[in-house]
Amino acid sequence: MTDKKLLDEYEKRRETALAMGGEKKLERRRNAGVMNARERIDYLFDAGSFLESGLFAKSARPEDRDSSPGDGKLCGYGRIDGRDAVGVVNDFTVKGASSAATNMKKIGQMQRTATERGLPLVFLGESSGARIPDNMGAFGMGNLLANNPAQYRRLRESPWAAAALGMCYGSSTWYTCLADFSVMRKGAVMAVSSERLVSMAIGEKIDGEALGGWKMHAETTGLIDQFVDTDEEAIDAIKTFLSYMPTHCNEAPPVHAVAAGSGDAAASVGDLVPDSRSKVYDMRKVIRAVVDTDSYFELKPRFGRTAVTALTRIDGKSVGLIANNPLFKAGAMDAQACDKIISFMVLCDSYNIPLVFFVDNPGFVIGIEAERQRAPGKIMNFMNALQLVTVPKLTVMVRKNYGQAYINMGGGKNADDVCAWVTAEVSFMDPAFAVNVVHGREGQRLEEEDPARFEAEFEKISQENSVWDLAACYAVQQVIKPEETRNWLLRMLQVHERRLSNGVGQHLLNNWPTSY
Repeated sequence: MTDKKLLDEYEKRRETALAMGGEKKLERRRNAGVMNARERIDYLFDAGSFLESGLFAKSARPEDRDSSPGDGKLCGYGRIDGRDAVGVVNDFTVKGASSAATNMKKIGQMQRTATERGLPLVFLGESSGARIPDNMGAFGMGNLLANNPAQYRRLRESPWAAAALGMCYGSSTWYTCLADFSVMRKGAVMAVSSERLVSMAIGEKIDGEALGGWKMHAETTGLIDQFVDTDEEAIDAIKTFLSYMPTHCNEAPPVHAVAAGSGDAAASVGDLVPDSRSKVYDMRKVIRAVVDTDSYFELKPRFGRTAVTALTRIDGKSVGLIANNPLFKAGAMDAQACDKIISFMVLCDSYNIPLVFFVDNPGFVIGIEAERQRAPGKIMNFMNALQLVTVPKLTVMVRKNYGQAYINMGGGKNADDVCAWVTAEVSFMDPAFAVNVVHGREGQRLEEEDPARFEAEFEKISQENSVWDLAACYAVQQVIKPEETRNWLLRMLQVHERRLSNGVGQHLLNNWPTSY
């Protein structure tokens, strides 16, 4: 029989560990309406499924042993919607969840387990950066940092998801940037260093929101995929993301029941697109009409807004949607849109999710600012990634499709099968520009000098751009009516299923940077 003193000691230590940073700090979080680390664990994992790793861990510094339960980072294994997963949840009530010797070992253990055993890894971040004085001086740096040569290695063996849920400096920032999916709570800050340190370094007061708030990362850097109002919404977003993902890279994504009403809106999808190529519309409405009901999960909605990237389902199966969005710059793709699409292609190819392109674009954004943003390099990165994709690729040409963007958006043999609506047209450039380039004088527009001739030439060129010429040279495999889109996609996804490898691709993009 186990000695009672040992059992009492166990219970005492367990109680201390579960108390985290103490009642006063926990009370402050409750008053602020913010979850603590253990509440986040309970919300993330299925009830009763969490097994903690390192419950009795403490700081490696003797003087901090009694004030560092868990050493500020809580780790372990649980189930999310019935599937095993690994979690790292920072406890800001213990030394600001700062990085130190013991908790770095814990994270290393979680990474190795997730990578080697093929389990999703979830980071719920909130940290103050490296712990001082642990990391100070040559001994601190040499003893603590760079002891895990795989700490920042990503080959996407299994999906990673991360949330920025407070002040995120140092490791919380790094892991959010390394993740396949990242979500940020409004009010959180994600940066290399705190606004206090930055203010001291540059000699002027810096606001945290301006330094690394949600708008910065949602609209300018593109480092987060979604933003939310609460911790619960952030964790819900992670769960939803993982529902589209396989447990690891060597299996196909899970198949879900087809929601009631799926396909009902497909019959009228053509009504969502204006006949005139110059009129704008929201491509996201087109996508929603075609995919399974309530399966639309958009990534980076405020970054690269001329393009849409979304995880969806068709017939219960995960599909990645890439589309032009004419609501912004008429759908012309800029540098941000290229980065956004590349990132999404890498995600889908790494986790065996077929890609579908919905195309209505006037080409790439051109001009001095585009060149400053390295447009040629971005366009070629796009093409390189596209041609390394090994999951099935399907293209639906909706309306206009001009220039190099025709190839980038899955034109020709850059997709396994291509269909076109009867409204589609393809050319090197917009017919109006083509008429002016060929027939207009330098600095003059033909429609201003000779409107009748302009109309005649415009009509002639427009006829040459028709979908029928595209079909005649077998550049599209089917011409379809808009209402046939869902059925065409459903059938083609069946045809192009990777049967010989059980739905698993070659993962040629698995070491592409998560941000660049």
